[in-house]
Amino acid sequence: MTNISYLDKVNQVSAELTAVLQGIEIRQVEAYLATLQQADKVFFVGVGRVLLALQTTAKRFNHLGIKSWVVGEINEPPIGLKDILVVGSGSGESLFPKHIAARAKQFGAGVVHLTSNPASSIAKMADVVVDFHCGSKAGTGAFQSIQPMTTLFEQALMIFGDLICLELMEMKGLSQTEVSRNHANLE
Repeated sequence: MTNISYLDKVNQVSAELTAVLQGIEIRQVEAYLATLQQADKVFFVGVGRVLLALQTTAKRFNHLGIKSWVVGEINEPPIGLKDILVVGSGSGESLFPKHIAARAKQFGAGVVHLTSNPASSIAKMADVVVDFHCGSKAGTGAFQSIQPMTTLFEQALMIFGDLICLELMEMKGLSQTEVSRNHANLE
């Protein structure tokens, strides 16, 4: 890596994120939004930093009145026919998310795959695939990063979740005040 200043890194990382988020196909975003609107419950699964990004989306979905859980939480209900599982995995080959996606399909739930590998094992099971087109453990994507490993995918995944929440707020006609009523108050 070349020795660039902090501000140059800020500009480069910002440009990377913009390119990835603008590179996601609108039809994939629309399919994800349509699936979310039809779901009774939404479950999220991922590992490592991907899981952290998905947890932020699950929390915000609950603020929007969308019943959502992260797989493995102590209060996780059963998944069923009218539910969806959102699987975050850049490679689409992570063992735990792949196994959980297969289980969700056994119970008739829909599967959405947020990935950088649209040809992955998980993508082949998914009803909806959202391709971030950035580097993953499974190979190289259209968008490469100055950041280590799969950082770009993980960052884009978190911001994508926030953008989806903005879209859902608009679709549901929710104001900031209405959303804030579902925010935790024991803090």
